[in-house]
Amino acid sequence: MTRIPAEGRARAAELARAAWRAFLAEKVGVVVFAGAAAGLLSFLEIADDMAEGDTRGVDEALMLMLRDPGELSEPVGPAWVKTMAMDFTSLGSLAVLGLIVLLLAGLFLALRRRLEAALIVASAGGGLALSQGLKAFFDRDRPDPAWHAVEAVNASFPSGHAMLSAVVFLTLGALVSRFATRRRIRAWALGTAMLLTLLVGLSRVYLGVHWPSDVLAGWCLGSAWAGGCWLAAFLIERRAARRARFT
Repeated sequence: MTRIPAEGRARAAELARAAWRAFLAEKVGVVVFAGAAAGLLSFLEIADDMAEGDTRGVDEALMLMLRDPGELSEPVGPAWVKTMAMDFTSLGSLAVLGLIVLLLAGLFLALRRRLEAALIVASAGGGLALSQGLKAFFDRDRPDPAWHAVEAVNASFPSGHAMLSAVVFLTLGALVSRFATRRRIRAWALGTAMLLTLLVGLSRVYLGVHWPSDVLAGWCLGSAWAGGCWLAAFLIERRAARRARFT
């Protein structure tokens, strides 16, 4: 029986590991694509229901559950909960998210990771343009100003705070997970990104400045946009790697 030389076995093992990594990379791409498609379809369904008025009853019922019957501008619960919600909602503001994006882009450039820097800037900038365009298109009124616990401007649908926090935090979580070598660290990064996104969106409803359907639509579209941007960067990187192997 002919024995395979040790060098040959090592080469075969290396090729097998490379094939397995390629398979996992492709599988991740398929999962991200499916998630982005599901988010987009969910947004379109919510937008259609909202435009036809089908979400109005549920929206108002949920909002009233969170208001003090004697003072609609005050949400239920102790004062510290309201203060905490105001802190959470600021995480989705343009000022905070813009600062995060600029600092991260600068960090990635300092690390000579141009693709990651471009991804976070393009994802956030494109998400902002999309959010503002859709707000102008749907032009939905916000909840009654008497319900507002904080100041709010422009149209209501979709929630810009919910959408942009999903875009920035999920994109950041995905980027961190790429650098992480351990599965639990990747899970922690993505879990943290989702938690921050949820807290920002829920705070908008609690503070009375968005209908629940606004926030749900923002989450769906923001997740879809972040997934689409990540997938585009993934394909660009894969193509560049293939070219490098043949040059």
